[in-house]
Amino acid sequence: MNIYVYIFTMALTTYLIRVLPLTIFRKPIRSRFLRSFLHYVPYACLTAMTFPAILSSTASILSGAAALIVAIVLAYRGKSLIVVAVSSSAAVLIVECILKLTGVLA
Repeated sequence: MNIYVYIFTMALTTYLIRVLPLTIFRKPIRSRFLRSFLHYVPYACLTAMTFPAILSSTASILSGAAALIVAIVLAYRGKSLIVVAVSSSAAVLIVECILKLTGVLA
């Protein structure tokens, strides 16, 4: 019985998060600062969610950092998402193989 209460509560919360901005902000936002702030919120949230996972999802923080650097450089140069993802994965593989060969990673 409790699971239905949880599902209803989460559905209501999700609905309110999506509907409240539509009802509160009926006119276009004219504040340059507020528009700029709202423009960068999705990027900041995505970064806050993915950055810790990048460094902690590999066997070594060094391989995660190498993948992060490769991803930043390739994304800055305008490469496609698949190129960035494959190159970052290859960077993790190469760095972890080097760490295993040198004995740093057991």
